[in-house]
Amino acid sequence: MARLSKILGPDGRPVDLDALFDKAKAGPTLTGVRSPISGHPADGLTPARLARIHRAAAQGDILAYLELAEDIEERDLHYAAVLGTRKRQVSQIPITVETASDDPEHIKHADFVRDWLAEGVLDAALFDLCDAIGKGFSVLEIEWETTPERIAPSSLTWRDPRWFSFDELSLDEVMLYEGIGKEPLAPHKFITHRHKSKSGLTIRSGLARVASWAWMYKAFTLRDWALFCQNYGMPIRLGRYGAGALHEDKEVLWSAVANIAGDCAAIIPESMRIEFVELKNAADGSKLYEARASWMDAQISKLVLGQTATTDANPGSHAAGQTHRLVQEDMERADAKLIAATLNRQLIHQMVAFNFGPQPKYPVLRIGRPDELPIGEIVTALEKLGPLGLEVEESQILDRLGLTEAAKATEGKIVRKIGGRPKPAEAKPQILPGLPGGPPLDGGRPPAAGLTRHLVSLHASAPDPEYVDALTVRLAAEMSGVMAGLTGEIRRAFDEASDMRDLADRLERMQLDPKAFAEAMTRGMALAHLVGQAALVDELRLEV
Repeated sequence: MARLSKILGPDGRPVDLDALFDKAKAGPTLTGVRSPISGHPADGLTPARLARIHRAAAQGDILAYLELAEDIEERDLHYAAVLGTRKRQVSQIPITVETASDDPEHIKHADFVRDWLAEGVLDAALFDLCDAIGKGFSVLEIEWETTPERIAPSSLTWRDPRWFSFDELSLDEVMLYEGIGKEPLAPHKFITHRHKSKSGLTIRSGLARVASWAWMYKAFTLRDWALFCQNYGMPIRLGRYGAGALHEDKEVLWSAVANIAGDCAAIIPESMRIEFVELKNAADGSKLYEARASWMDAQISKLVLGQTATTDANPGSHAAGQTHRLVQEDMERADAKLIAATLNRQLIHQMVAFNFGPQPKYPVLRIGRPDELPIGEIVTALEKLGPLGLEVEESQILDRLGLTEAAKATEGKIVRKIGGRPKPAEAKPQILPGLPGGPPLDGGRPPAAGLTRHLVSLHASAPDPEYVDALTVRLAAEMSGVMAGLTGEIRRAFDEASDMRDLADRLERMQLDPKAFAEAMTRGMALAHLVGQAALVDELRLEV
């Protein structure tokens, strides 16, 4: 009788502890039905026998088909290479976990899965899950480990698909060979990944079913090619003897002719002669076999990878190779999504439910590369969006470009406005020469050319508001001395006048010097003009 516990699965039902913690439910047996020794139906394969193997598999007898799929993967160099490439593509791309929501409990569930992923158990099993690409399905047995802190898989062990079959009703439910019959797979104990290349029965959707035909025809071609090379790859050796040659002389000549190709040496009497006859068209005939074998390899590349450019590159086909690489990436994403869907349903949900109870939402495991834009497109976007007000962190740009961040004199994070000037978090205002706290001026007035260069330099490195404030303070300081003398004389006239008529007479008689006032105003206008020029230079830089 099954021993149930308080541990609940994702469906809310109690879990069978005996089945869950069985160490080797589908392991090999020495005398049972799960033998590790396999047959080799590829030996002497003919079209008629291959058709019988496929027909039997479609009717539920899958043993010979699975053995054949294993055989051709071991015997054909090209099929093994392209299928291995597709498997390794998925098994080495990043794995991430997304939380179900921002709820603290959901974040805790996702962190639990991330901690388990860091142990590398799943990384070692992704390649075995991809075995379903060729055979249609792959089964991994979960070995659950229970501790006071958690319940989690300690290993995911690939099981030989020959030890499984399908039910008689639908011919699509995977069952385990046990004893003299078959039994359903124990709940929460196995991961069954189906990787269909077409809709329909699982056993008829693996790539090996189609690849077996190409492999068989290619095997015929290679065998004929070997016979051709053996017969015509070396010259025909003719031994000639005279009319009076004895039987012993003929045997010596035959031995020399038969062994001269392998030993490259022979001794014959002077009266005998060996002639080598070469076929002129042997090389042209050999190309026929090579072309046929290469064509079969190209068909297998299309079947497994969806293209041929990444396996058989031709001169001048760079553009086509880029396009074919995109096709291969599309297949990679599709494979990764199928595997992620299987793992979410058959592993991630169980892990969270066993440790935190059944949940309405579970974290989602993602397998795939991040969608990164090319560097050129990023730079172009920043150039166009920066002047419009886009602000990004400098560290983000450096990460995208693969550059390290230079050491900074100021502490804290620096945010740059793309298309404008840098704005440090604690930037100090720069004071123009001649102002309190600023550098002194020679003669009290900066030269016009030097001032222009100074203003342009400051405008390119300091914020606008700070610079304008500095110019305002400078103009007020210069105007204060001039206005101080003028206002003093006018104030004395107001104090000494007895009435309004007397004040008017005093102001009329007052000889005010307009030179100082005019000079101060000229300086102010010149400074304002230079500010405008600096702003125009900066705008031109942005447009360029």
